[in-house]
Amino acid sequence: MKHRLLTFSLLLLLISASAQNIQLHYDFGKDRQYPTSTVEMFKTDKLGSTFFFVDMDYDVSGVEGVSTAYWEIARSFNLGKSPFAAHAEYNGGFGQYVAPDYNGAFQINDAWLAGVDYNYNNADFTRGFTLQLLYKYIRGKHDAAFQLTGVWYMDFFNRKVTFTGYADFWREDTEFLSEPSSDVTKFVFQSEPQLWYNFTKNFSLGSELELGYNFVPVKGFRLNPTLGAKWTF
Repeated sequence: MKHRLLTFSLLLLLISASAQNIQLHYDFGKDRQYPTSTVEMFKTDKLGSTFFFVDMDYDVSGVEGVSTAYWEIARSFNLGKSPFAAHAEYNGGFGQYVAPDYNGAFQINDAWLAGVDYNYNNADFTRGFTLQLLYKYIRGKHDAAFQLTGVWYMDFFNRKVTFTGYADFWREDTEFLSEPSSDVTKFVFQSEPQLWYNFTKNFSLGSELELGYNFVPVKGFRLNPTLGAKWTF
């Protein structure tokens, strides 16, 4: 469910002092078929940059309205004039569900991350990427884990088409219940490449592929395509 639905790529577009956007996606994945909204904000200052997003899933498994809410906030501090930056981040969220005899709720284990970013952009800011090496504390699971993150953006045809996305690989014990026993996996991979056609500077239509491996609630590999619209302020 984790959409870093990227204007996280705008972390790399240093020519822009700030950017905000709203996205609405419809998920066509197996047993999904629900909309997800995303609100993102990115802003630079003299010390570095701040980025956050909030994801909400709607009308999942009998729940009317917001079914799951998740957010991330990240702060980067420039390390002089080098391409490196110090990175601090928080992730967390919760959800609700409807069962035959009762309603329930669950928490997405919140996590704190800290580490280093490496940023690259080409001369005209039509290509760029960020690599992150992060320590990860997951409440109730791991006092010391790690996460590797890559973020990229590529603009084509005079910025009419944008290919952007991210990939995360991290250490986390995840238990998947099955009969007659349960399986515990040790690592998680998650990625969300997006392709947008930019009709104007504000309005875009596109698609996202949500890729996951051992990403709750699916053990093993999964692929969920979406169709989406984005308005950039």
